[in-house]
Amino acid sequence: MKYISTRGSAAALDFEGVTLAGLASDGGLYIPESWPRFSDNEIAEMAGLPYAELAVRIMAPFTAGSLTEEELRGLCHAAYGSFAHDAVTPLVQFDQQHWLLELFHGPTLAFKDVALQLLGRLFENFLSRSDDHLTIVGATSGDTGSAAIDAVAGRERIDIFMLHPEGRVSEVQRRQMTTVLAPNVHNIAIDGSFDDAQAMVKRMFTDPSMATSHGGRFRITAVNSINWARLMAQVVYYFAAALQLGAPQRKIAFSVPTGNFGDVFAGYVAAQMGLPIERLIVATNVNDILHRALSSGDYSAGTVTPTAAPSMDIQVSSNFERLLFDAGGRDGAALAEQMRGFEASKAMQLTNAQREGASALFTSARVTPEEMVKAMRWASDHCGEIIDPHTAIGLYAACSMEIDAAMPIVTLATAHPAKFPDAVSEATGQHPELPARLGNLFEREERFDSLPGTYEAVRDYVAQRATESA
Repeated sequence: MKYISTRGSAAALDFEGVTLAGLASDGGLYIPESWPRFSDNEIAEMAGLPYAELAVRIMAPFTAGSLTEEELRGLCHAAYGSFAHDAVTPLVQFDQQHWLLELFHGPTLAFKDVALQLLGRLFENFLSRSDDHLTIVGATSGDTGSAAIDAVAGRERIDIFMLHPEGRVSEVQRRQMTTVLAPNVHNIAIDGSFDDAQAMVKRMFTDPSMATSHGGRFRITAVNSINWARLMAQVVYYFAAALQLGAPQRKIAFSVPTGNFGDVFAGYVAAQMGLPIERLIVATNVNDILHRALSSGDYSAGTVTPTAAPSMDIQVSSNFERLLFDAGGRDGAALAEQMRGFEASKAMQLTNAQREGASALFTSARVTPEEMVKAMRWASDHCGEIIDPHTAIGLYAACSMEIDAAMPIVTLATAHPAKFPDAVSEATGQHPELPARLGNLFEREERFDSLPGTYEAVRDYVAQRATESA
């Protein structure tokens, strides 16, 4: 399997190459040269497989040439053996049409664990083949940071630098990052938004001074969903849910609360691979750039509004570029010009081809804070389920869609409600408790550095400490 950049000018790489590179050298995102596709019979044969075995079946075409099937199997069993639920991503029924896909049974209680527990092991496997030292630089709006840190803390020849917007993540989210005191973990709180942090990370990948100032002794890579390997691992749970609900004989719809578009793009990949997905509902909060882009073609960034669903407080959705490339005709040169215009002006209109390509599978909804609370109360009062604010946004969007009542709609539950206790308590009157496996999180020592929201400050911080480690 070879991978190409959405912006057309970076060299094609194999799976190992794109995993270690993260972002393409031309500023684009890597995507498979072509989509592998399963027949209905091949999908039907996957029914009943344990999650790790299903993961091997789904991911093997993407890793071909870089991992043997046995190597991939060992990595998958190690990654998913650490989850608190044997099903890894279990389904829960709300009513006759609506289902919940619980993605929070990993070590940090968020869907990011499904991919990052595997990604950490992939990094370690590939590093064992060389003398490289890997420097991971990432930005988090709440959950990616803790999941990535848990996946690589203490691993040899890896350092991780994680940026989060100071004061804009929940206390549980922050502590899950800052109480990990492993020497290879560096937490950075920046004065700014997640979009600011994400822009710094992407700039670092194309900064010539970062490429030359370290003497080539280590390589920079990403754990955000700009890294293809992360997104690939998320494709699996779409297959897992759909198979349990009757695929391939039955079509399924999914509602996905999303800010950076990675989680829902994984559903798009599943559809390209042959999974019978009728509709992907993109659920946003009031930071609604994705809703505006999909409903009217207006991809223009506004000011980030802090909400009770901080992981969605985003105005620049990195993974949307992958959809624009694939659905718009795979013209890398044209997309590169389009994205340069967006990066300069923070405003862009989708082309007719991009809009038509997206509308074949995607629809969207903008959910207000009041509607989010309404969904949390409905889940609690009518179904006995306590859900977090992000999941509630997905559920409200799912319930607002006019979809045939005979078709299952699966809402992705992206985080455990105990990560957002104040919002949950205010909406439902119930205080969600942290699972016992998180132990004394609120008693542990925290360690992080606060930096001004300037690229130079963050770049110099990373360069100095990464050089010392290499």
